[in-house]
Amino acid sequence: MTALFALATSLLWGLADFGGGLLTRRTPALTVVVVSQTIAAVVLGAIVVATGGWSAAGPQLWFAFAAGLVGPVALLSFYKALALGPMGVVSPLGSLGVAVPITVGLVLGERPGLTQFAGIAVAVVGVVLAGGPQLRGAPVQRQAILLTLLAALGFGTVFALIAEASSSVTGLFLALFVQRVTNVAVGGTALFVSVRRGARALPEGGFPWGSLPALAFVGLADVAANGTYSVAAQHGPVTVAAVLASLYPVVTALAARGILSERLRGMQAAGAGLALVGTVLLATG
Repeated sequence: MTALFALATSLLWGLADFGGGLLTRRTPALTVVVVSQTIAAVVLGAIVVATGGWSAAGPQLWFAFAAGLVGPVALLSFYKALALGPMGVVSPLGSLGVAVPITVGLVLGERPGLTQFAGIAVAVVGVVLAGGPQLRGAPVQRQAILLTLLAALGFGTVFALIAEASSSVTGLFLALFVQRVTNVAVGGTALFVSVRRGARALPEGGFPWGSLPALAFVGLADVAANGTYSVAAQHGPVTVAAVLASLYPVVTALAARGILSERLRGMQAAGAGLALVGTVLLATG
């Protein structure tokens, strides 16, 4: 069950990241975050009411609240990085966030085997190769790398927090709802401040109503991924759940290659591949 739900998390996050990256190339990243998360919050609110999720309220919801504070920062950083591209490099670097839940697992007493330690080493080498060529490029490329690393730290923190936010299915819906409401509050505040400082909240043509289905998909896929990861972490070792869930860059990279026809430099492609091989070793160790 842990592997199944963790791999489902990778699929959902990979598709959500690809969609979010495309949307931010036409619409400000903050607007994408706020609108997509608002849609997810509305849907989750209806589910909580229908399932009686309010009865599961308790101190664990503070973990969901904390995840809601961190999530918008991570999403905004990642979407901006994806907009700068290329997705095939940015997305694998984002998988570095797996270090956070792995550390939590170690603190809680889990001990990785020799294969998992080897996976860590391979992943680090892959990240250096994938990111190094970009660091010697234009400033915008350096910005993409820095934003991705910030997003990775945020994603890993959300991983660790959401795994502790509930202990039942109804409680999970409530925790995800609290997380999303907090996401919207934080993102909405940031958007308001940004507009007051002169930034645009909408593209030139106004609100992109034609993108509404895509915005809904991004928000719902993201919240579903959080849910499947929580289930995976509750039914198996956090280290295994986290590394399997971090395979989402494979989905994003394949989508970028298949739909956008992105081509990477040889060293970048090799580095991205090594990062993902390291993640697989971690999961199978």
